[in-house]
Amino acid sequence: MKTILAGALLLPFLPADVYGESVHSEALPAQASEPKPADIFAARRHLYESIGQMTQIPWYRLAAIDQYERTITRAHPKDRKHPERLTGIFMTAPAWRGWLNPDEADRHPSSILFFNGNGRDGSGDGVADPNNDLDVLYSMASIVQQYGNKQEDFAIGLWEYYHNSRAVQRIQQFAKMYEHFDKLDLFGHAFPVPLGTNYSYRSTWGTKRSWGGYRIHEGTDIFAPHGLPVRSTCYGMVEIKGWNPFGGWRIGIRDLNNHYHYYAHLSGFDKAVKIGDIVTPGQVVGWVGSSGYGKPGTQGKFPPHLHYGIYRDSGLHEWSFDPYPLLKHWEQDERRHKNKKSK
Repeated sequence: MKTILAGALLLPFLPADVYGESVHSEALPAQASEPKPADIFAARRHLYESIGQMTQIPWYRLAAIDQYERTITRAHPKDRKHPERLTGIFMTAPAWRGWLNPDEADRHPSSILFFNGNGRDGSGDGVADPNNDLDVLYSMASIVQQYGNKQEDFAIGLWEYYHNSRAVQRIQQFAKMYEHFDKLDLFGHAFPVPLGTNYSYRSTWGTKRSWGGYRIHEGTDIFAPHGLPVRSTCYGMVEIKGWNPFGGWRIGIRDLNNHYHYYAHLSGFDKAVKIGDIVTPGQVVGWVGSSGYGKPGTQGKFPPHLHYGIYRDSGLHEWSFDPYPLLKHWEQDERRHKNKKSK
């Protein structure tokens, strides 16, 4: 069964450059050295569903673990180096073979199991290869599977593996998004305010701020009329909504790249959008305002604008990075798409 499954999975769909991740395969013919994103997503979905059938773990949970691992590798590329492949899951060599295993290059499933290593043979070739997509995903699925297949069991399995509540939360969020949309391609974006309206912005990340103590500006200010709609820039889950002394009425949305999108100084929220809800690019989540710099309800201490920030999760901490280049890219992309549709 495993051998047949391995043959079915080793399709000519191996990773290409998809949203910042390059992956290649010698199995691809020369003219197809750069597979299309749709082919990569199809191959990954096939992989998740196949391992899911073997382990009874829903495909979207396996996809969520894999995507979370991919985001952590982006945050720690030097510590998590591995050959380019479909899966993003990474295990250290000692964790794969077993910490007390004297054979540092052990690939034998039986001896790895004896030394309590995580490596398993998912392809049916008798080898537990840490860089074989089938083996890697099957090994991770085997770890989680031992705690059961219910939602609460899944959370326990994640905790026992990561010992990190942030990791458990992120993977559960990702799984809900994949289950909700029933697809992997959830990386589209939209500009945070409607194109064609009266707005302006420039790069303001890193400039000094003094209210509440010395700090840097962790975002881009988009100046616009009071009440202009504010839109989600991504597919994501609403993580925070409410008042912040600095940001006023603000909302925070987590996407599948493990980026936290922060929208501040709003005049109000869309009442239909609640914490835990899933949103789509372009969906209205609130309106431009001038709230903040004080107790709840403080308004008008500065001109109306949207403060938009992005934070990357490293697994234990988050840090901001300049959103300006992404904003320009999303604005131009949406404008091009809009012009095409109008022709």
